Amino acid sequence: MRFLPMITFLLLFIACKQEEKQLTAQQIIDKTIENAGGAKYEAATIQFTFRDVKYSSQRENGNYQLTRTSTDSLGEIRDLLTNLDFERYANGTKLILPDSTATKYANSVNSVHYFVQLPHGLNDPAVNKELVGEAEIDDKQYYEVKVTFAKEGGGTDHEDEYMYWIAKEGFTVDYLAYKFYTGKGGIRFRKAYNPRMINGIRFVDYENYKLEPWEAIDLQTLDGLFEAGKLELLSKIETENISVEFENTTP
Repeated sequence: MRFLPMITFLLLFIACKQEEKQLTAQQIIDKTIENAGGAKYEAATIQFTFRDVKYSSQRENGNYQLTRTSTDSLGEIRDLLTNLDFERYANGTKLILPDSTATKYANSVNSVHYFVQLPHGLNDPAVNKELVGEAEIDDKQYYEVKVTFAKEGGGTDHEDEYMYWIAKEGFTVDYLAYKFYTGKGGIRFRKAYNPRMINGIRFVDYENYKLEPWEAIDLQTLDGLFEAGKLELLSKIETENISVEFENTTP
C-alpha cells in the first residue's frame, strides 16, 4: 500500500507529459493569448507612447480603429486605420494621398500596434501557424512556433516569416524573430523584457537585434546565434505611458 502514492504520482507525471506533447500550434497560441489578456483585447481602448508618438486602439466585435498622432512645427498629424480604410489628417483636415503612400503609412501604423499588442493578432484568419520544434534558451524550455501569412488578407507584407519562442511554463512570448522583404529586407530577433500587466493585459519591451548577411538564415537557428553572441543589438523598443480602459465593465 505504501507504493500507491508513488504510483499515482508517476501516472500523473506521465499523463502531464503526454498532454504536453500533444499540444498543437493552435493550442499553444490559444493559451498564450489567453495568458496575455484573452478577450480583454477585443473590448479595450489601449493608449501608449512609442518614440514620442502617441498611439491608440479600439476594438469591438472584430472591428478596429488604430490611430497614430504626432506633432511637429507644422502642427498635428493624425493617422487613422480601420477595417475599411486609412485616412491622414493634418491639423484636422483630411489629406488626399496616393494609394502607395496611404499603404505605406497604414502598414507603419499597423506594425507598431501589432508588436505592442502581441500575442493578440496571432489568431487572425490570414495567420498560418506551425509547431516546428522545441528549444532551450537560458535554461528555460520553449515551443518554437512558425508563423506565415496567407496572400489573401495577409497584407502587403504577407511573404514575411515569423518565429515565436513560447515558454512551456507560463505560455509567454519571450523571444521572437522575423524575416522581412520590404526595402532591402533583413532579419530581426527580439528578446522581451520588462513584462507588466496593465488592467489585465500583458505588455513587454524588447531588445532588438539584427544579423547580416541574412538571406540564407533559418529563423529557427537564431536562438542559438543569440546565445553565442552572434547577433548585433540594433535598438531597444520601449512602450511608455500605457493605459487600458474598458467602456463598461472589465471582461
